Amino acid sequence: MSSDSRDMENKAAGKYDDIIDLPHHVSARHFPMSMHDRAAQFSSFKALTGLEDELLETARVTDAKLELSEEQKESLNRALSEILREERPVVTATYFEKDAAKEGGRYVTFTGTVKKYDDAARQLVFSDGKRIPAEDISKVEPKNS
Repeated sequence: MSSDSRDMENKAAGKYDDIIDLPHHVSARHFPMSMHDRAAQFSSFKALTGLEDELLETARVTDAKLELSEEQKESLNRALSEILREERPVVTATYFEKDAAKEGGRYVTFTGTVKKYDDAARQLVFSDGKRIPAEDISKVEPKNS
């Protein structure tokens, strides 16, 4: 260590010599704060607030929508036509539901009573009000009673 470094160190150490041995101040008006309360006042200053939620969202897996072959589309159209000939049929439909937050989605299976097929919107409408776009349906079959 050079003599200049030692001089600076000694100067810094001597800077507080007049107060270093004074007793710690204790307030006469306020009780000392517990260590738990002292720590709690800083807990709201997390440096990475929201990071955990972001990591969970990033880690959440979505599926890609599968493209049906022409043969599968024809088979699906035949099944829909047969089902829609019946009055208020109960069906089980598997369809792709787009994810609201990120690309992709998931395949969902729903069972319900078909009210009608909305040609204008190209949707299967159920008696409970649920609507499934025809382009998202991958499988539909009558519910066995």
